[in-house]
Amino acid sequence: MLRVVAVVAVLLVFVYGLVDVIRTDRRSTRGISKTAWIVVMILLPVLGAVLWFLIGRPYNIRPTPQPASHPTAPDDDPDFLRNLEVRRRNQAEAERLRKLKAELEAKERKLKGESKADDSGDLNN
Repeated sequence: MLRVVAVVAVLLVFVYGLVDVIRTDRRSTRGISKTAWIVVMILLPVLGAVLWFLIGRPYNIRPTPQPASHPTAPDDDPDFLRNLEVRRRNQAEAERLRKLKAELEAKERKLKGESKADDSGDLNN
């Protein structure tokens, strides 16, 4: 029974170490290259795993955050919220410009109407 536990423990250490070497960025390994670490792990399973954990593993082993591969909710997406605010401001500005244009056209019509009235009054007299 003890032999089975020892074999399973050695196998777990080897597999975990090998997977860790494979998942590590090739520029982050210490000592020797990533390919060389894989060869050492295969040729010397237990010793290679121990050496990897002591010598080869990168100092900064925290994984870098990966961008979300799944769609995020709109209210969680800062770009969406920023674009929404820009769109809202643009619509408000467009509405303000429409009102100003309508007021300007109304004033122009009123001025043209007064000038026509003045012109027609002059002709009748």
